[in-house]
Amino acid sequence: MSATFDLACELIRRPSVTPDDAGCQALMAARLRRLGFRIEPLRFGDVDNLWARRGDADPLFCFAGHTDVVPPGPASSWASPPFEPSVRSGQLYGRGAADMKGSLAAMTTATEAFVAERPGHRGSVAFLLTSDEEGPAVDGTVRVVETLETRGEKIAWCLVGEPTSVDRVGDVIKNGRRGSLNGRLRVLGRQGHVAYPHLALNPVHAFAPVLAALVAAEWDRGNAHFPPTTFQISNLNAGTGAENVIPGELTAWLNFRFSTEVDAPTLQRRVEALLDAAGTRYELEWRLSGNPFLTPAGELVDAARAAVRAVGGYDPELSTSGGTSDGRFIAPTGAQVLELGPRNATIHQVDECVGVDELDALHGIYLEVLRRLL
Repeated sequence: MSATFDLACELIRRPSVTPDDAGCQALMAARLRRLGFRIEPLRFGDVDNLWARRGDADPLFCFAGHTDVVPPGPASSWASPPFEPSVRSGQLYGRGAADMKGSLAAMTTATEAFVAERPGHRGSVAFLLTSDEEGPAVDGTVRVVETLETRGEKIAWCLVGEPTSVDRVGDVIKNGRRGSLNGRLRVLGRQGHVAYPHLALNPVHAFAPVLAALVAAEWDRGNAHFPPTTFQISNLNAGTGAENVIPGELTAWLNFRFSTEVDAPTLQRRVEALLDAAGTRYELEWRLSGNPFLTPAGELVDAARAAVRAVGGYDPELSTSGGTSDGRFIAPTGAQVLELGPRNATIHQVDECVGVDELDALHGIYLEVLRRLL
């Protein structure tokens, strides 16, 4: 097995369920310190973050990722314990194997190989790590970026190790992400007996035509880089549990995944206009998880595509599909941001795994990116 495999196993053994880093960052920091990186732990609230940098000159290339993982659920559901790495049929099993401790291991070993080749490389190399990507994401990468911006440290290129691949490593690179807007809606009615509806106000009935309009609405038509904006209800609750009681209120959780053709304030206004036009009594709280971003053709895209061709022998697809990532906090600083990692088929699932050969391929791709940029 390779050094990348060994490090991935060491990371998986640490049960770093959000926001507990469980020593993952210290493990990586020790290896980076030996390469001449300045190590700067940054703790905000209950979240451990790490900024490590080698060199002072521009341009600054940054590997970004998270050491935290989602809960594994009952260990009895796993074929092998989730925090004890196990290899079966060429796959490394364990929570975080694909999302994203395999990527962290490949980043680290690729950097070790690069520094050994070019100890006097141009520019600087950095690592930005957090233990709060899978959680609320309020004391993680966003706070580190604020710190860097305050002192004028500007990332030129950032490669995030999220699992982006589908059939083989590097076949899909994310060069952007849609925005995510969440809403918590309370539709206010008046509770009463189902036999006397004239004495009550059913919030389910009041919301039904608004919901139909929201589902039918065209929010935009997307563009060459983004699919059309989508609207979804993720939770809908009403009622007391009794069959003869009209509920007094309804609660709904809304989500928009939106393109660059629309912005969050416009979406908010359109939803509120539909509610107002229907005469709905409501309370609505909005939370913006992140705006959309796009990294167009440029040095980072060119280097990543060339690296995949050199290691894998095929051309990757550029995509903006999927959920959000911490790239949404880094891109607004002006950095070129890409996400490139292993196959995402088992992320957040029982028996999460990554191919042993994927780890070595990632190491090679990350090393090639460094060579082409620095």
